[in-house]
Amino acid sequence: HVLKRDGSILLQKRPENKEIQPGKWDTAVGGHVSFGESIEKALQRETLEEIGLKDFKVIPVQQYTWKTDIETERVFMFACFVDDNQRFKTTDEVSDLRWWSRKEIQRNLGKGIFTPNFEHELDMLK
Repeated sequence: HVLKRDGSILLQKRPENKEIQPGKWDTAVGGHVSFGESIEKALQRETLEEIGLKDFKVIPVQQYTWKTDIETERVFMFACFVDDNQRFKTTDEVSDLRWWSRKEIQRNLGKGIFTPNFEHELDMLK
């Protein structure tokens, strides 16, 4: 999760062609660990690939298992804080990026706008 000190959260909109949760807003970065790759290396790689962010410090938040009808994943959740002038880029893996305030997120929970796993993780970010 990419956060600002004011509590806002950077979210990515998943492309419509994704098999899982197309068109929904999700955590700014997500991905899979390659065989033989460390969690830390995967985090650096995916963050650069998806939003162009590098040289950041993370805070470990939580680990949990996420199960759906399609997959079961072990999730390693991290957070980092950035300042207001940080710039990001979208790639073919991300159709849009935008900052959401906590109030905006709260007003839209349970409406199918966000991925279920993002809504699950939101409580862990408090």
